[in-house]
Amino acid sequence: MFSFRTQGYNGYNLKYSPFHDSRLAVASSANFGLVGNGRLFVLGLTANGIVAEKTFDTQDGLFDLAWSEVHENQLVVASGDGSLKLFDVGLNEFPIQSWQEHKREVFSVHWNLVDKTTFASSSWDGTVKIWSPTSPTSLSTLPTNSCTYSTAWSPHSATLLSAVSSDSHLRVFDTRLPPPHVVHQIAVHAPPPGGYPVELIATMGPGMGNPRIDQPSEILTHDWNKYRPGIIATAGVDKLIRTWDLRNPRAPLSILSGHNYAVRRIAYSPHLPDTLLSASYDMTCRVWNDGYNQSAHPPQPPASPPSLPTDGQTSLGQCLGVMDRHSEFVVGIDWCMFGAEGWAGSVGWDEMIWVWDARAVMQ
Repeated sequence: MFSFRTQGYNGYNLKYSPFHDSRLAVASSANFGLVGNGRLFVLGLTANGIVAEKTFDTQDGLFDLAWSEVHENQLVVASGDGSLKLFDVGLNEFPIQSWQEHKREVFSVHWNLVDKTTFASSSWDGTVKIWSPTSPTSLSTLPTNSCTYSTAWSPHSATLLSAVSSDSHLRVFDTRLPPPHVVHQIAVHAPPPGGYPVELIATMGPGMGNPRIDQPSEILTHDWNKYRPGIIATAGVDKLIRTWDLRNPRAPLSILSGHNYAVRRIAYSPHLPDTLLSASYDMTCRVWNDGYNQSAHPPQPPASPPSLPTDGQTSLGQCLGVMDRHSEFVVGIDWCMFGAEGWAGSVGWDEMIWVWDARAVMQ
């Protein structure tokens, strides 16, 4: 494992560069993001460990970031003052572009992986906005009417955009459609038609200090599967990770149970179609098999998507390993796209960044 300390700043998320295998960036905030400045760290992975290549300071805390998909030195950050700022690593400490349209904290930002000329942001003000780095104003606003913690473009479509919110819903938008652009609105907490698996009920039932899993709870994070179009994972306050097939969203494909507190961030692997990472307030990161292929990882991505779920066929995923080096809430996680599969980075409120091999913690 490699480590780096963001002295005086609590991490909120980190992202590997899509262009360089030895570069990652971290969005952080002073005083846990409650009050004070923010700092963007651009870090290099060297033979002597992790070193800071550049830092950018901001007047308010930073909650998320996204690398540009068209310019190797540019990245956008989401700020607690409702602004978005675009920085260039090769230039001075000032942002090259800034936008101020959100009315409250911006908690998520994500670059379009297919179109690559736009990015999206979501805010506590109940909106998702679409932007172009060349436009001084947003291109479009998508209302969610609830605090929206996470937004993400589909890696398979230039026009599909998803978001999860405090009202326990997953929404999928298609920007080709007329407003409000919604193609799916899934109540994540709703029990599957066939009921929850009995094994899950046994671990989450009353008397163990857990809320009822069929009660609405805030959804904090989600991610698209990189190989299986239409597959999305969601997670949040109820500690459960659920996977969904948008072709039949009446019931989750699988439910992953194991975290002891809320799940703050999840990320599907860029290498394997059935593997994802999670970061939680229980101070751990976990590696999961989502139940798509329980026997073994296929050597190549599957040629066809999984069959449609039917009533009562929600399965349980499997925890493959736990990384527990953090000593505070773990709030950010990302996979490295380069080199051997399994390398990941995590960041937490303990001011620590860890770069580690997920294969080393798998049982």
